[in-house]
Amino acid sequence: MSITLRRPLTIVATIVAGLAGAALTFAGVSSATPSDKKPDVSSGDSRPTIVLVHGGWADSSGWNAQIKSLRELGYPVIAPANPLRGLSSDADYIRSVVDTIDGPVVLVGHSYGGAVISNAAVGAPNVEALVYIAAFAPDEGESLAQLVTMNPGTMITPEALIERPYPVPDGQVGVDLYLKPEIFRSAFAGDLPRRTTDLMEATQRPFSVAAFTEASGAPAWKSTPSWYLVATDDHAIPPRTQEFMAERAGAHVSRVRASHVPMQSQPEATTKIVLAATRAVS
Repeated sequence: MSITLRRPLTIVATIVAGLAGAALTFAGVSSATPSDKKPDVSSGDSRPTIVLVHGGWADSSGWNAQIKSLRELGYPVIAPANPLRGLSSDADYIRSVVDTIDGPVVLVGHSYGGAVISNAAVGAPNVEALVYIAAFAPDEGESLAQLVTMNPGTMITPEALIERPYPVPDGQVGVDLYLKPEIFRSAFAGDLPRRTTDLMEATQRPFSVAAFTEASGAPAWKSTPSWYLVATDDHAIPPRTQEFMAERAGAHVSRVRASHVPMQSQPEATTKIVLAATRAVS
């Protein structure tokens, strides 16, 4: 199923005029769960578009299993690149993506992506549900730095990070945060094969100190239905903190024995909660 845009993108339309009607396709790594039957898709179908937002030290490929499964079930899916530059600017970017989608949207966020969708959905009337996958769900005025240290158990400490300065357009200097190679697997993805986490570590996308420390605005979870998948073996965001954020948001909570990346180590459980949210608002 293709994604319908609210307004034409003139430049892109000119370039691909001869390719009108082509469907968007992403590569995936797993199939839909056996219990899910592929629904009939008619030309008048208006299923919610599922927008998957990754967090720091990751990229959109972490959602490959969900993209494949959800598309096989007939749902339109997009997994945009999260800029990882700052909470308000990242939320503005994801909101701009949502703004181009005609019809209802279910926003799904992993880790820092949860903070982004909490802010991006504010003022986006077509967002009908929020889904948090081992994610931050901050309240107004809270930062990731505050939440990650709320309870013991996180391995995301100053000693686990590499700081790398980078130039910003106004001439000042920002600072990017990377996870050290020796800590990456145990802190982030301890239930994945080492050969996989070695590649994830080498290709990790850093996120800035600004994103880690910027306070959240008023969150959309106060008025938008939410679902939360707690990763009970998470060494990045302590499970106790995840439970606290989920309860505070009034979310529908599921739990899975997984590291910080359940969408990769427990793809069926992750797809299941996304489907639960999507079907509840369809």
